[in-house]
Formats: sequence, C-alpha cells, structure tokens
Amino acid sequence: MPRGTIEVLLVSAKGLENTDFLNDMDPYVILICRSQEQKSSVASGKGTQPEWNESFVFTISDAASELTLKIMDSDTGTADDIVGEATVPLEPLFMEGSLPPTAYNVVKDQEFRGEIRVGLTFTPEERHDREFRVEEETYGGWKQSAYTD
Repeated sequence: MPRGTIEVLLVSAKGLENTDFLNDMDPYVILICRSQEQKSSVASGKGTQPEWNESFVFTISDAASELTLKIMDSDTGTADDIVGEATVPLEPLFMEGSLPPTAYNVVKDQEFRGEIRVGLTFTPEERHDREFRVEEETYGGWKQSAYTD
C-alpha cells in the first residue's frame, strides 16, 4: 500500500442545500482520511457557494482508500448542521500522482446535495528500509602491499 503524504486543496462548493432558514449558512468542511481529521475555516455567510482555497496535508502509512469530506453548517447556539458528505477515492491519485481540482458529488440521505471541488497531490515516501547496497570493495594494491624482498 502506498506510503507518503496527500495534499488536499479544498477549493469550493456549489449548489449546496441551505440549512439555515433566515440567513445564509456558514459552511465548513471536516476532512477525514482513516483516523486523521482536519477542519477548514468557516466560510461565514457564504451560503450555498462557499470558497475556501485552503490546503491540508495527511500522512498515509497504511491502507487509506478514500478521503471523506463532511460539509457542515456552523450554527451559533445550536449544534452544527450536516449539509452533506462527499467521498473521494484515492486509488486514481496513487496511480497519477496528482489530480487537478475536480468536482465530487455531495450526498445526504442518498440524495444529491451539490458538489465540492478538491485537488489532490500524492508524494510517496522515500523507501530506505531494507535497501541492499553493494559497497565497492578495495583490495590492497602495490602501494598498500607490505611485501618486501
């Protein structure tokens, strides 16, 4: 399984369902890769068309197969609302090395709720373990010889 780092460029979202009734929602994203979790800034008052343009780095050392993006609406005084979720498969990234910003479907309750754009870059870890290296051996030549007549 690939080991290394994944850089996620969280670009924007569009067509999101507005979970606030009186004003524009304040969306943010929770990015999850295996047990690692990171959170974007809150796009205050940006409603259904937020832009973030933020980068996040995840270290991959085991069988990571997908990146989950949970879009949330920050609410003051009450629990934050779940706007929807997008799942990004990582296999194409491991094969290509990088993927330009691409739109992924945001889903909630198995219904389309908009799309989110992210770009991905994978940097493989340099492998140093169990590397067999043949050192050039040197043998004593005439200069190093201790033989005398």
